[in-house]
Amino acid sequence: MNLAGSAYALAHLAQGGEHVSEHSFSPFVIGGFGLGVLFLLLFLTTRFNRDR
Repeated sequence: MNLAGSAYALAHLAQGGEHVSEHSFSPFVIGGFGLGVLFLLLFLTTRFNRDR
């Protein structure tokens, strides 16, 4: 197998089973939503975890 064949095989291996659909969400939307949920949980934890 020559260098071009190896690169071609590696490129297809790197793609794996990646599947792009028409209705997929942007990774930034999913990441932003996840970050927002984590901030909400952090806020709730700090509000209910006060020393009395």
